[in-house]
Amino acid sequence: MTVIAAILTSALASFVISSVWYSVLDRDRASDGRPSPLRIVAEFGRSALVAGAIVGLAKAMDIATIGPMLLLALVLWVAFPFVLLSGSVMWDKVPVATAARHGGDWLIKLLAVGTIVGLWL
Repeated sequence: MTVIAAILTSALASFVISSVWYSVLDRDRASDGRPSPLRIVAEFGRSALVAGAIVGLAKAMDIATIGPMLLLALVLWVAFPFVLLSGSVMWDKVPVATAARHGGDWLIKLLAVGTIVGLWL
């Protein structure tokens, strides 16, 4: 039950963090109106998938406190969102501001998931 609670709580936190992040930083998207229910469910599912993967890594690595979880979250951010987003800037001509906006969202979400998982496990 603890694992499921950690995943669901982390997914919900990620979902809320992204919603607030983009509503504050992405005014153009906010003017497009509210996302459809299908997109909301899909986004929550994506958040749950990431949270589940992090919980699985934490369990496999026997990490159960906040400090090591935050370090894992930071390493995961550098290894995945940062690398992918910086590559999109270098190779796909994505504007740096766009990549930074998405990268910041991922950093905050991963640190939140790390904190929650560190508290739950």
